[in-house]
Amino acid sequence: MSLEALLLAHCHGRLAGGQRPVIGLNGPVGAGKTTLSRRLQHHFAAAGLRLAVASIDDAYLPLEARRRAMEGNPFGVWRVPPGSHDPETLADPIRRWRQAPSADLCLPRFDKTLQGGQGDPTHPWIGPADALLLEGWLLGCAPLQGEALEGPLADPEGPLAGFSPEERRWLRHCNGRLAAYGPLWAELDQLVVLWPVHWGLPRRWRFQAEARQRRSGGAWLPPPQLEALVRASLRSCPPELYQRPLLQRAAWVRLLDGRRRVVWEGGGAAALPAQLATQQAAPGGGARGWG
Repeated sequence: MSLEALLLAHCHGRLAGGQRPVIGLNGPVGAGKTTLSRRLQHHFAAAGLRLAVASIDDAYLPLEARRRAMEGNPFGVWRVPPGSHDPETLADPIRRWRQAPSADLCLPRFDKTLQGGQGDPTHPWIGPADALLLEGWLLGCAPLQGEALEGPLADPEGPLAGFSPEERRWLRHCNGRLAAYGPLWAELDQLVVLWPVHWGLPRRWRFQAEARQRRSGGAWLPPPQLEALVRASLRSCPPELYQRPLLQRAAWVRLLDGRRRVVWEGGGAAALPAQLATQQAAPGGGARGWG
């Protein structure tokens, strides 16, 4: 069964039972979440279903509130890490849409070109939808408890090798903020995960995407700002600690090579390939591929 067939079968089953389905898509920056979302929209439309798409980015706080929430972060960013969003701005309209089968879906939207490139909420999207796909790099990530967090934080090597004291302090802060996302994650009834063959790739992918934006005349970020945003995503929720637990729970996993080609895919509950058994380091990169 393909990913498209799996998701269509799931949605048809939910709709037949009078329930509106919500699909989650987790993947690092630059992995092609937007492209996959559009392909799924076209595939669903061919099957007669209207698939709406939202991003966790659409739940970003207004700029001043984000600045306060992100104060003291070691990356100098005003968005990306847990705590820069208000998850309830997505969870509430999703719940209302699911509870009223005849109602349109109303989703918040965020425009990254506003406020001098820092971004701000803009006009919501309102329209009919049979199903919803919610995508984001931290989708489904849950706070770690006890030794699961404190062990890596205290270990100078291990999965957080190369993290500065400030980044370790910030990780504890972000871990605490993840609890607020739980009610939104609870609305997901399927999860798809995109996983790179090594974790140096998201940086490359994001810089490639920014270069395309610049060549096309679209809004783009200077390299230092882009570097800070990518680093903030990989060190606010380190993949080995926060994304890896999602693999076994996912309905579908796609393993991507450096050109975003699928080199393996299948149900997360199935035996995962060797490439997913342990974290792959980035060639010439930092520890565990996060540097």
